[in-house]
Order: sequence, then C-alpha cells, then structure tokens
Amino acid sequence: MGERREHWVFAYGSLMWDPGFPVAEMVSARLDGYARSFCLRSVVYRGTSEVPGLVLGLDAEPGAHCRGLALRVAEPEWEETLAALRERELTTNAYAELSLPLVLEDGRAVEAVAYVIRRDHDQYAGPLDLHEQARIIARAQGGRGPNADYLFNTARHLAQMGIEDHAMDELARQVRGLLHPGRE
Repeated sequence: MGERREHWVFAYGSLMWDPGFPVAEMVSARLDGYARSFCLRSVVYRGTSEVPGLVLGLDAEPGAHCRGLALRVAEPEWEETLAALRERELTTNAYAELSLPLVLEDGRAVEAVAYVIRRDHDQYAGPLDLHEQARIIARAQGGRGPNADYLFNTARHLAQMGIEDHAMDELARQVRGLLHPGRE
C-alpha cells in the first residue's frame, strides 16, 4: 500500500472563519518566519480599485511567527479544494502559493499550502501605522462586503482561539470609533 499523503492549508485570516471547503481536521498551528499583517490592498473582495481596502497577508519577517489554523483536506477533496483556493487567493496574483513547514499544537510537523504576500506586487501596502490602516478599513467595501467586517471577524476568531493580537484589537477599536463616533 502507498504512503498516505496529507494535504494541509494554513489559515491566518478569513480562511479561519470562512474556509469555503470541506475540512477533515482543524488544529492550531504556528508558522515561523512570517507575520500576519494588513499589508495587501484589496481591490476585489474588501475594496475596489477606486477605494481599496486592506486585508491580511503573511509577510516574510525574520524572527517573527504567526499563529493560525492548519486545515487538513481529505485526499478525495484535495484537487477541487486547491483549484478553489487558487481561484480565491490568486485573483490578482498578489500572493505567492508556497508549501511551508508548520508546527501543530500537538507537536506534529506538517507542510501546508500558504498564501504569502508578494512584496513586488503593486497591491503590497507595506507597513502602515494603525491609524492609517483604520482609516482605510473603515471606509472600504468590496464584493464580499465591508472591510470592517473582515477585520472584526478575524479579531473575534483569534480571540476565540486564545491568540492575543494587541495590534489587531486596537485596530478594531479604532475602526469602531470611526464607524460610530462617540460610541466607543
């Protein structure tokens, strides 16, 4: 009998709360050498070319790490899942599809498909301060809805997973303040 090949996807943003494919196993995981960052100008899903939004990317950063979810896809669903992921994540080719090593919370080491921001792409926003990120996110809306919803859903899921992200919490607070002045 042949060796069983496992297929994993690393989720660090909307894939955590909206994978859009059948998940056979979900495990908290850590990816070293990358940081979760609002560094991608969204011109399709959470913004438009006239009013771009900001979405998360994995940005290469030595010494950093990103905690998220490893999602295992069963062999029979893999080909269809990968095609759907590519259609979703590679819409404007701002991400590179890489196979990267993850450490799962139970100690297993796996390789996972991950979508990493391409710094040479014109949608790469680079590092922006929180105030600028909040200003962009509060006003943008795209094909999948308000940019703020993307931020709030991601922050909520990180909190539910026990992942502290003070910058994201502060960003969510600032966006709420811009959307509802005086109601913080």
